[in-house]
Formats: sequence, structure tokens, C-alpha cells
Amino acid sequence: LLSRPVLGWLVLASGVTNAAFNWGVMVGDVVRVVLLFYLMPVWAALLARWLLAEPITPSAVARIGLALAGAVIVLYEPGMGLPLLASLPDWLGLVGGAGFAVVNVMLRRQAGDPDEARALAMFVGGAAVALAMAALLTYAGEIAPPPAAAPLWLAGLTALALTLLAGNLALQYGAARLTAAVTALVMLSEIVFAALSSAWLGGEA
Repeated sequence: LLSRPVLGWLVLASGVTNAAFNWGVMVGDVVRVVLLFYLMPVWAALLARWLLAEPITPSAVARIGLALAGAVIVLYEPGMGLPLLASLPDWLGLVGGAGFAVVNVMLRRQAGDPDEARALAMFVGGAAVALAMAALLTYAGEIAPPPAAAPLWLAGLTALALTLLAGNLALQYGAARLTAAVTALVMLSEIVFAALSSAWLGGEA
């Protein structure tokens, strides 16, 4: 990482993405936070135009518009309009999505770097920012300190860590080989998984 300073942007963006997104889904409505997070194709298209010189084609604009229209339909609440950014989880979802757009664009931009270097940058960022945020929030009394070690939650933690590892390595492989616009749109499938899992595991409507 020291020999490739540009990967520092990947460290920072990955850390902000993970911290903001995970905090948002913990304290807010999962589907709402995920939808705001996945305004990411808008930011990715603009960043890719700037950093990668990828054209913003009419078909890309149409796909982004379709994705945004779907988000509006789900987020709209009758009688309340569309109260975007009305709470901390809303902001966390938006900031996390902007960070993820930077991650996707930087993975594509630095595709010539070794996979190990890019993977290390993402994991260092995720760990460093998350640990700093957790320590700060614990000190401020916003979250409880970790419970005493117990086999059940340690096993769950290990399973979650391995799942996160697999997902991040898959993202590493795919994002380095697809255009930023395509990567951003493929990632929208997470909305479906988030909606189903939040209803199944989290009891959300």
C-alpha cells in the first residue's frame, strides 16, 4: 500500500462505505437505507466520466433513471411525500452509496494493480474505519461494548466474517473486469436480497 499511494483512496472509500452502510441498516429501516445506498449508480456514472473517461450514453441514463424510479416508488409514503434524508439512517445510506461508487470506480481505475493490493486496501479500510467508529460510539455511549465471549455469537461472527470475505473477493474480481456503470447496476440486485432477508430475518414489512 505504501508503494501505491493512490490506493489510499480505496482504503478511505471502502472504510466509509462499510461503516456508513452497516451503521445505517442497524439503526434504520433496512430497505430504505439500501435504496438510498443504491443511488450509487448516479455517483458512479459521474465519477467514471471524470476519472475513467467512460461516456455517459443515453442507454446508461435510461437504466439509471429506471433504477431511480424504482427507488422513488418504494420510498414514497402516501400523505408524507418523499421525505429523503429525513434522519441519520437516510444520510448514512446516501454517504455509504457515494463511498461505494468511489470503490467501484477506483477498482476499475487500478485494475492494473495486483488483486492482493486492492483486496488489502479494501480490508484495511473496512477494519480501520469501522474500529475507529465503534470505539467512538462506544465511548459516547451510543452503542454497548461487546458482550463476554460465548461460542454462539463467536460462531455467528466468524460466519459473517467469512461471508463478507467471499462477497468482497467476488466484488474485487468483477469490478476490475466490468465497466463502472455495469458494476453499479448489477449491484442493484442487493435491493432484492435486502428486502427478502429483512422480512425473513428482521421481521420488517
